[in-house]
Amino acid sequence: MAEIKVPELAESITEGTIAQWLKQPGDVVEKGEYLLEVETDKVNVELTAEYSGVLKELYKESGDTVQVGESIGIIDESGEAPSSEPVKTEEKQKEEPKSPTKDTSSSVDEDKKNRTIASPSARKLARERGIDLQQVQTTDPLGRVRKQDVESHSERPSTKQAEQPKAAPKAPSQSQQEDGSKPVERVKMSRRRQTIANRLVEVQQTAAMLTTFNEVDMTAVMEVRKRRKDKFFEQHDVRLGFMSFFTKAVVAALKQFPLLNAEIQGNEILMKKFYDIGIAVSAPEGLVVPVVRDADRLNFAGIEGEILNLATKARDNKLSLGDLQGGTFTITNGGVFGSLLSTPILNGPQVGILGMHKIQLRPVAIDAEKMENRPMMYIALSYDHRIVDGKEAVSFLAAVKELLEDPESLLLEG
Repeated sequence: MAEIKVPELAESITEGTIAQWLKQPGDVVEKGEYLLEVETDKVNVELTAEYSGVLKELYKESGDTVQVGESIGIIDESGEAPSSEPVKTEEKQKEEPKSPTKDTSSSVDEDKKNRTIASPSARKLARERGIDLQQVQTTDPLGRVRKQDVESHSERPSTKQAEQPKAAPKAPSQSQQEDGSKPVERVKMSRRRQTIANRLVEVQQTAAMLTTFNEVDMTAVMEVRKRRKDKFFEQHDVRLGFMSFFTKAVVAALKQFPLLNAEIQGNEILMKKFYDIGIAVSAPEGLVVPVVRDADRLNFAGIEGEILNLATKARDNKLSLGDLQGGTFTITNGGVFGSLLSTPILNGPQVGILGMHKIQLRPVAIDAEKMENRPMMYIALSYDHRIVDGKEAVSFLAAVKELLEDPESLLLEG
């Protein structure tokens, strides 16, 4: 017998939550084959079998919290698939050797197919609602089923769902009978959402957070982008977006105001001499902030390529812990969702975060006599007032504004 133990997940992670078992008792497993999926504070990790055999027993179920090093199941290394099948009647004894083999192989094939085409959140929701993922239609160009696809599928009438049409509304109706209020649905927060909530509250409780605002005339950036985007794509096979301009401007401004690239450790200030810029991304399981390493050493194409790579991994829930750890400053773009103005919350222990917003045509006074409609963007800097003074914060944001309104100057920044 071989115990299944939770391995070391990362240096700073000591526990996780079982998202789902990919194998069940009685299943044949091969060494290196995926056994279960564990949800940690930052990423989902698929754990593999260290031994071949038959999965004999599970000590923990989906939703249980497990510690690193904890035993969560047993693999019988001498076990075989037919031996785990219970004895049946004499009439079916001759068919038993064939049936388990077919069932086992088909379940393995189906399990592999579901894992490769569906996100963890989609698989979890489908399992809870009894939905066959193979029947779910998806709009994803790669054919990957997402959580919203499962939700849309569950709303459509189908023969399978018709068998139990009244099953879903039971929980809300029970709540209504208990307190007499209107129907509600109680959903358990995922580990990652709990972590996000706790850290946001912690930052607001421990940091002296303030926000200063400015606005940027995006005319010059948009003109450069329009003029260069086609050739840029031909040369680098990546599109020229706004994030590379903002990342370049932020790095240049951080060099002028280094306290915004620092953090507080006890009664000391840790001044960081490198520029790892976090880019906030909305992923299926919640907000994540993958990091563009050494952004000061990358050109525009390098930054755009790295952002595209990290965003794709975030959407596919394939970010590693290494992609998320560290970071000296963060940029978040609420403008992609239509936000005109907002106050970003610090990504602790960092002491600065820049918020981008929607580009909107607004009348701007060019001089005392002339007005023009210009593409304007509000930008916001939230900062920790414990080590960053108001003058420095305002000056930092003004520097970002000036660099963006003169984008050619970004090419001259060392």
